[in-house]
Amino acid sequence: MARMTGRRILSAVPVLLAVTFGVFAVAAASPFDPVKAYAGTAGLTASQSDLDQLRANLGADQPFVHRWWDWITSALTGDLGDSSVLRQPVADVVAERLGWSALLAATAFVLAILLGTALGVLAGRRRGGLLDRCVSSAAYTLEAAPAFWLGLLAIWLFALKLGALPSGGLTDTASDTVTAGQVLSHLVLPAAVLGLSQLPWFFLYVRQGVGDALAEDPVRGARARGLAERTVLTGHALRSGMLPMLTLIGSRVPELITGALLVETVFSWPGIAAATVQAATSVDFPLLAALTVLATVAVLLGNLLSDLLYGLADPRVGFDG
Repeated sequence: MARMTGRRILSAVPVLLAVTFGVFAVAAASPFDPVKAYAGTAGLTASQSDLDQLRANLGADQPFVHRWWDWITSALTGDLGDSSVLRQPVADVVAERLGWSALLAATAFVLAILLGTALGVLAGRRRGGLLDRCVSSAAYTLEAAPAFWLGLLAIWLFALKLGALPSGGLTDTASDTVTAGQVLSHLVLPAAVLGLSQLPWFFLYVRQGVGDALAEDPVRGARARGLAERTVLTGHALRSGMLPMLTLIGSRVPELITGALLVETVFSWPGIAAATVQAATSVDFPLLAALTVLATVAVLLGNLLSDLLYGLADPRVGFDG
């Protein structure tokens, strides 16, 4: 495990370099002008000399390769630069928002895994039954539904029609302090929507895996020995059936990140979604690079976690890859 983890870390270095280089290249080719975005309305009346001076101060007059290399060398010392659109250090921007995004994504991911696994086991136990047909139909529907559409539907039903849950934000509008109770109540809808958008994949994989495992000879042998059906299901079929699902953990991370950005925007959740949108539209090179690196690291860690879990669950799989 240690050797594989070390190899993955070493291989991640050129990947992160290539990703950040691509970010600066794409941002440089975009039609957005970072100087005008930084100046705002004042840029409409500013003289060309003032704009040129501002461009030099921001380093926007340098080739993107030069800006990329300066950012890389500074990031290695812990300096991620300053956000030109949010007017604060990038490290502060990330620190203020990353925790809330991680809370939302982790809660949704755990919900999707637990609920998807439970429903997949029940449906795979009797494929073709009423529960299987109902849940599978709902899973295929959720799989095709965009996360932002689910979010708008949830706001309309639970916030506007029923008034049972807040429609967005982190705390109540009348409150200036952040309390655990308010955070939990505001977390319910966005976490549920994000979790439901990821649930179909876990459900379908577990359903197929458990259904196939129940037809295998070891499970038939366990039943022939007179073992209880619950023991056969949880001790044999579930362990074998969940192996394919473990590979999903890493592959679903990119879509989880994309879905989280949409859900955060719909529910005004104070995560990194708003900062990502602002960084992209304003060509905020340092902030855009830092957020892209975070997303890439999350994907790489997800893939590593999938391989480690698969190797631990199945002793026949080694850690030499």
